[in-house]
Amino acid sequence: MEQQSSAFSLFDAIIWGGATVSLIGLLGIFWCIIKVSRAKRADLPEDQMHAVMHSVLPLNLGSLFLSVIGLMMVGIGIAFS
Repeated sequence: MEQQSSAFSLFDAIIWGGATVSLIGLLGIFWCIIKVSRAKRADLPEDQMHAVMHSVLPLNLGSLFLSVIGLMMVGIGIAFS
């Protein structure tokens, strides 16, 4: 039988760190959704709408990357703990 230690292990830190990173990415994605929906409701001209979309795109991709990396950290932490 395995013995369960009550100490906070390295893999617990990876799990919680990954959850935090994933949550930060998710907040960034929600911020992008809010910013674009506000721009759509403002009924901006096409060139201004494109400018908003171009300014949001890097943050959206970065947030998606953070979410994926965080979920990978959680999965690795669970698999190795």
